[in-house]
Amino acid sequence: MKPKEEVMKNKMRKPLRILLKTLGVIAIAIVLFLAIVFIVNVFATKSEQGKIEPYGQHVSVDGKNMNVLIQGKGEETIVLLPGFGTATPALDFKLLIDQLSPIYKVVAVEPFGYGLSDGTEKERTTENIVGEVHEALQQLNINRYMLMGHSIAGIYGIDYVSKYPKEVTAFVGIDSSVPTQPGMDVKLPIKKLELLKKSGLLRMMMKLGADPYASLAFDDKTVEQMKMISYKNMNNDTALNEMGHISSNFKGAHDLTFPKDLPLLLFVQANNEGVTGWIPLHEGQIKDSVHGKVITLDGSHYLHHTKFKEIAENVRLFMNEAK
Repeated sequence: MKPKEEVMKNKMRKPLRILLKTLGVIAIAIVLFLAIVFIVNVFATKSEQGKIEPYGQHVSVDGKNMNVLIQGKGEETIVLLPGFGTATPALDFKLLIDQLSPIYKVVAVEPFGYGLSDGTEKERTTENIVGEVHEALQQLNINRYMLMGHSIAGIYGIDYVSKYPKEVTAFVGIDSSVPTQPGMDVKLPIKKLELLKKSGLLRMMMKLGADPYASLAFDDKTVEQMKMISYKNMNNDTALNEMGHISSNFKGAHDLTFPKDLPLLLFVQANNEGVTGWIPLHEGQIKDSVHGKVITLDGSHYLHHTKFKEIAENVRLFMNEAK
């Protein structure tokens, strides 16, 4: 090989070697970053387990512990059910519970996979979820109550009412889901969400993201507890199983309606830009009710975080009218 050709080849190889070294350094940096994120998540999870303070009481359902918070001693009972993915329902409802409990006995149920309840390998079909909640109430000798639910509890609630009509005295929805709402047949990236959880990246994203409790009326201690329980519960196996059943659970409820003689009060987000016809969908649910009402409120999907006083007062007035 001529000297000139050798020099040219060496000049061409040098940038390639630099590129390969750079890519190698980047790859090592990514691996180290992911390893650190994973290790931090493992240690943080173990540390937080000892800092989470128990609340409520455990009820045995299907051989597992379901956590239930009971507050207030009123003659009438309200049973609260959470929306999907609300990691710590009893604390998330705290502001509303504090408003309702001087008048009512309030029972906040944390289904399996939520709050301080155990997880379960049982499929998260509407039938199983509804049956488990009912069993918990039976264990507590709670046999007559208003059912109040947020978000997807509108789907579970309409099924619940059809199964146990003699127990439920009214249904109150807090921006509750409607069986016929559009867009619920979408497939969700469950495997990716599972990876985010197990890798520790979900914790990092939650820490770097906006504080969901900023400017809300929760006290600092409650916020700290909710965050720690959220790190523990978000995208756990039970929640991901429920996510996988969302489409079929909506489909199963498609033809269900609330009984005409059941008092039906629906608090609805006034400006939901994500779902077409959000308010008309709820108005359609009450159109045949003997005593039905839709109340629109300005706020986020979690209306009970900011409109807890309005919700509590309107529930009281509505039930007095229903009587």
